[in-house]
Amino acid sequence: MAAAAAYWLAEHPAIVGFRWSPTHLWFSTWAFLLGSLAAYVFLCLALDAALSLAAAAAAHRSPNRRCAPLAVPLGPLPAAHALLMAVASSAIFAGTLLSAVAEIRDTRWSWRGRSRTTPLRWLLCFPPGTRSSGRVFFWSYAYYLSRYLHAARGVFAVLRRRRGAAARVFAHAASVAMAFLWLEFSQSFQVLAILASTLAHAVALGYRFWVGAGLPAARSGAAPVALACQLGLLGCNLACHVGVVWMHFGAVGGGCSGIGAWVFNTLLNAALLWVFLHCYGKRGVYDDDGGVAGGTVTAGAATAKEL
Repeated sequence: MAAAAAYWLAEHPAIVGFRWSPTHLWFSTWAFLLGSLAAYVFLCLALDAALSLAAAAAAHRSPNRRCAPLAVPLGPLPAAHALLMAVASSAIFAGTLLSAVAEIRDTRWSWRGRSRTTPLRWLLCFPPGTRSSGRVFFWSYAYYLSRYLHAARGVFAVLRRRRGAAARVFAHAASVAMAFLWLEFSQSFQVLAILASTLAHAVALGYRFWVGAGLPAARSGAAPVALACQLGLLGCNLACHVGVVWMHFGAVGGGCSGIGAWVFNTLLNAALLWVFLHCYGKRGVYDDDGGVAGGTVTAGAATAKEL
């Protein structure tokens, strides 16, 4: 059974022969990325405006009655979505892990040898000229596609009138954009980023499904689990960012692949981290829909915000 899993997740010809191509893959062009993100933000703004107008109309009809923000009941949909994303994240985590192990095995790198490219260096810093092809980039593409599905949680937050909904929408849009950059520029550090973010998603969203389905859980609900995953993910990615800087400017001759995109991602990460801390400081932001909603983003703050 383990051999079958390894074949389907790391050795299948479609995985081994994968190649990022804007002309042969779905959702792989700049035009589609920018158009889809613009449509996503417009949809969320339109839904928010419509609900605000409906709430204002209800308040006008009953001026002496204090009305709560109008929210759309979604029933079991958020819990079902959480389960779907937990399963998808688990599959991507397993596939990325097995693919990374297979790449290290096939290249016969040594963890402590004199080779200029060791497994640890490869995980943090792709050699210059690396192309987006092969096993790990197949799962990077799968992760990129999953960001579109995960962005539905931003829509849920708007429909349910959650506090911090705008921050979640921004975080989900940023996560899609940065996953695209990983592939477009063969960005370094993405293997560890995908492993960390999918593991956090699998745990947090799996527990969110457990709570949303009404199964026995802690009285505090899913928010503490989501927060713990967010903080652990942020700490892990901060350490890896330091490792990338050290590799690019000192330890590795020639630098790292995709460092320009990495710099952009780091700046966006800083903005997302500020949003995360700002929302965390507001009482009531961590609710049953997911706390404060990545992946650099390079899997860092954006992924933490979108849990």
